[in-house]
This record gives sequence, structure tokens and C-alpha cells, in this order.
Amino acid sequence: MAGSAYADQEEGGLITDINVTPLVDIVLVLLIVFMITMPTIVAMDAMQEGELDISLPTADQAQPLTAKKTELVVNVDANGKFIIGHVTHTEAELMHLMEESQSKNPGHTTVTVRADKRCPWQYLATVINLCHKTRIKDYFFSTVEQ
Repeated sequence: MAGSAYADQEEGGLITDINVTPLVDIVLVLLIVFMITMPTIVAMDAMQEGELDISLPTADQAQPLTAKKTELVVNVDANGKFIIGHVTHTEAELMHLMEESQSKNPGHTTVTVRADKRCPWQYLATVINLCHKTRIKDYFFSTVEQ
């Protein structure tokens, strides 16, 4: 056969090449089917788990499993005054607010410090120290991009 795609065919031999295009098509279709059905199966399992008829125990100090973080924004002006929600606070009042916030939502309190660039560093150190005293581990400093 002149012009045959297979060299062995001219001599009457067997075709030993495998066309993998249909195999790749089937594998891709199966992949797409599994990608679509797996989230549905997982969601159905989660719903069935939540529908079990069980009686949960009670607790006086029960907290939700996913507690929202409490954010406390502390503004420090150029004179070193601590301002929260347009109200000026002393260091003792600030500590009391941090303790109160931490006791309401333990481990889920964040403090964002917005300090004037002319503010002495001692006041920033005071806010950090109060965070450590009240066991607030997440505190951030707000800046402006140049």
C-alpha cells in the first residue's frame, strides 16, 4: 500500500501502535464527573451528620464553635491620648476595655493600633504591654501606603 501511515502494513505485519485519544477523552470525562459529584457527596454526608437524632449535653459556659473575632481599634494621637470610638481613655480604662473584650471572647480578640506618626514610641509600647497583660496575642499596627 503506497502512502500508508504504518510502515509494517506494507509488508503485511500487524499494527502495533495504540491510539490513546479515546482513552484520554474517557479519563477527562471521568475526571470532570468526579470533580462535580464529590462536593455534592461530601455536602450530603455533612447534612446527614447534622440530622442525627442525638441529645447534646449542656454547659453553663458554652461558646460557639466558630466565634467571631472581636476587634478593638485603639487610636493614639500625637499627644499620646488613647481614643476608642471618639472617646478618650486613660491607660487604666484602656486596660479595662481590653480585659472586658478578652473575657467576652477569649483568644479571639484583636487590637488594631492606629498611631499618629508624631506620637512618642512610649505610648505604642504601653498599648503592646497592655495587650500582653490581658493575653491578647493578635495586635496590629495600621499604616498608610506611600
